Amino acid sequence: MGRNHQVKYHEKSTKSLKDGFIRLISGKWRGKKLPVQNKEGLRPTTDRTKETLFNWLMQDIRDANCLDCFSGSGSLAFEALSRYAKNVTLLEKDNQVASQLRENLTTLKVDNATLIETDSIHYLQQAASQQFDIVFIDPPFFKGLLQPCCNALETNAYLAEKALIYIEKETLSTDFSAPENWQLLKEKSTAQVSYQLYVRG
Repeated sequence: MGRNHQVKYHEKSTKSLKDGFIRLISGKWRGKKLPVQNKEGLRPTTDRTKETLFNWLMQDIRDANCLDCFSGSGSLAFEALSRYAKNVTLLEKDNQVASQLRENLTTLKVDNATLIETDSIHYLQQAASQQFDIVFIDPPFFKGLLQPCCNALETNAYLAEKALIYIEKETLSTDFSAPENWQLLKEKSTAQVSYQLYVRG
């Protein structure tokens, strides 16, 4: 019986890995599905949340320079590219996840994105070589990464003057304080996830 249980579990795990994907909801690749790695802590933004976010960004995403700080599945980065962002920089630490992102960029023949395989906090503690109009911050939950990420973005000049910053965090999180010059524009919450859009003043 134990052996049968192990076989069933393996089948389930394989199916989960095989069927993992994100779906692009609008733009030039609307409806396109892209495979994602089945990794612990990888939590793609839901379609409903993504639709809300890009409704918020509708007037700003085209021709924007975007930074995806914890790219993971690439859900936000690929949606931005699909909606005609000028370019997108993706930061991802895990080499298997980064490899999948690279494959998906190749599949879509993307020529206006840069994938940097790096620890995001370490990378952002360096002085910026360019400024970004829109920044996505959706770090792994319960790792304490949000605050140092936001501080580094502000301190090291990664943000354009009126940059828009999207944050996705645990609803129960109480240890985050946005930089003083960021103004909250939009906010929504579910039982598990809180998401916010700030503008840099």
